[in-house]
Amino acid sequence: MHSAPVTPAGDRIRWVELPGTGPARVFVHGLGASSPAYFTEAALHPLLAGRRSLLVDLLGFGLSDRPEDFGYTLEEHADALAAALRAAGAGGVELVGHSMGGAVAIVLAARHPELVARLVLVDANLDPVPVPGPPGGGSSGLASFTEEEFLAGGWRQVRDGVGPHWWSTMRLAGRTALHRSAVHLVRATVPTMRELLLGLPLPRTFLHPAADGAPDGAERLAAAGVRLVAVPDCGHNIMLDNPDGFARAVAAAH
Repeated sequence: MHSAPVTPAGDRIRWVELPGTGPARVFVHGLGASSPAYFTEAALHPLLAGRRSLLVDLLGFGLSDRPEDFGYTLEEHADALAAALRAAGAGGVELVGHSMGGAVAIVLAARHPELVARLVLVDANLDPVPVPGPPGGGSSGLASFTEEEFLAGGWRQVRDGVGPHWWSTMRLAGRTALHRSAVHLVRATVPTMRELLLGLPLPRTFLHPAADGAPDGAERLAAAGVRLVAVPDCGHNIMLDNPDGFARAVAAAH
């Protein structure tokens, strides 16, 4: 396991590194997840193995530190991840981001373009959510609580709603980190992640479950040069549901 301080207070992002050659491939998890848990099987697939690979946990999640005085905006997540990549000597990376991790990846590429050579977005969040969902799981459900409500016991309702698989990694997150990250993911960025993505001058691929059909705004994404790839036999967690399909799509990204 590797780590680097990414805040003035010395809070550390940690990652599992798979040795290999060439520019690094960096995997970034979604809300309440952990990159080693979600990406290891796919990262070791014969089509992806052999590249230096960093399975990074964002600040507040998984193996990384969980500071209470961090804002956990998408921009702050992106800047902290950028600091970790610099400490790792990883530049010109292929950045693979799932769900919220995809949103962070877009923001990082916009704010730190020298660090990112290619984006692979895995069913990533691109837009704000105008109306929070009912209290419970998912970013909109988490964001429906105030921070005080969530910390006082609302997290138990989330635990009971998300099920044992998601909770297995969500329980590792700092509760403040989890709630603030959800709130900022629902609010999105200004400009939105979609608008940032459309303007990025680098190869971009967007993976989505075939069963869901084309993502919203597919024509505009394609017109801007974003390659859309439908992956069969999977839900939102593409790399877990169909590791072979995921690996084939990532390997073909250009």
